[in-house]
Amino acid sequence: MKSIATIAAALGVGLLFGAGLAVSGMANPSKVLSFLDVAAIAGGRWDGTLLFVMGGAVAVTFVGYRWVLRRPRPILAGSFSLPTATAVDRRLLIGAALFGAGWGLIGYCPGPAIASLAWPQAEPALFVVAMLGGLWIGGKVR
Repeated sequence: MKSIATIAAALGVGLLFGAGLAVSGMANPSKVLSFLDVAAIAGGRWDGTLLFVMGGAVAVTFVGYRWVLRRPRPILAGSFSLPTATAVDRRLLIGAALFGAGWGLIGYCPGPAIASLAWPQAEPALFVVAMLGGLWIGGKVR
């Protein structure tokens, strides 16, 4: 059973992440699609502002991981839970291709779609339902 502190920390981090997605425009599929439409560069319609979001996220992650992993263990857990798989296999490539295709076609990826549930709109809700269905099917296929 998780402690109240762990649950509160997870809620706080999730809210901060969701707010960051909303403020940055990542929860707006039209902004994401205009960023992913690199053919629009020639027409002057390309929106490259999300490069700053990506750059900021990479910088924070780069510094944050190095700082946090110097600790012997996390503050609210007994040990770090880091991925150990390093193989680039068929499942990884197919999953990455499906993720990228879905993001490019719809403009949502999982985090922004969940953050978009804060607004009463059908589109992100349908996306999340389809995403959960895909996760369920993927678990059955494995």
